[in-house]
Amino acid sequence: MDKLGALIAVGLTAEIFAWREGCVLKLFRLGRSPQTVEYEARLSRAVHATGLPVPAVGDVIEMNGRFGLELERVDGPSMTEMLIRKPWKLPLFARQLANLQADMHTRQVPELPSQKECLISKISGAEKLPEQVRQAAFSVVNQMPEENQLCHGDFHPGNILLTRRGPVIIDWIDASRGSPLMDVARSSLLFGGGRLPSGFHGAQLLNIIQRPFYQIYLRRYFQLNPIEGKQLEVYIPVAAAARMDEGIYFDEDRLLALARQLVDKDQSTRYQ
Repeated sequence: MDKLGALIAVGLTAEIFAWREGCVLKLFRLGRSPQTVEYEARLSRAVHATGLPVPAVGDVIEMNGRFGLELERVDGPSMTEMLIRKPWKLPLFARQLANLQADMHTRQVPELPSQKECLISKISGAEKLPEQVRQAAFSVVNQMPEENQLCHGDFHPGNILLTRRGPVIIDWIDASRGSPLMDVARSSLLFGGGRLPSGFHGAQLLNIIQRPFYQIYLRRYFQLNPIEGKQLEVYIPVAAAARMDEGIYFDEDRLLALARQLVDKDQSTRYQ
């Protein structure tokens, strides 16, 4: 049996270990079912086949009752880390992020789940969401046009690794086929407003620079993909309602306030 190498990174749901030559093992914590890991593997293989810069996927591995996923080893800091190290490169990184997302949105992966179904599932599971807000969010989702573009579902600078071969997009577990604008709404929610908790590495700097970063990113994205952006102000509250299913305790108040805009007749308080 292969032995785990050095621990490389730690996340909420998994640890990343050095593994076989040229590979890492994403070892999920106890309780993650093999079916869920197989699902992530299938998603990741389908996305890799599009030619996007994403890690290649190997086998599902069982080790001491835990399940893991072999991934191509990709070395490099995240875009978030580089923003902390070199904030003067903010315009470059913001445009780079937009370039990657706009390119992604030109691809289609038919085997991915429906974005609408994913949103409905998350909104349904958000226990702290008032029922009136939930129903308003369902209404918006049901009225969304039928689109089938590749959407990441969690696209932010922390999921971009800056390597010698160029940027690489990671963490595709929330990938779906659907509306590019809803994918942009989710990204807007993640780095276009709100504040990171003080314990987050680089939080003080990131809280200062995130707004100009977001503005440059958004401007560049719509230059590359000139779709109608007015609906973004409606989609952001829906994305907030869905995110309330994720247990983001430090951001709950902001998420709920955004989601309530779906039923607030006075829409003067827009996304901040």
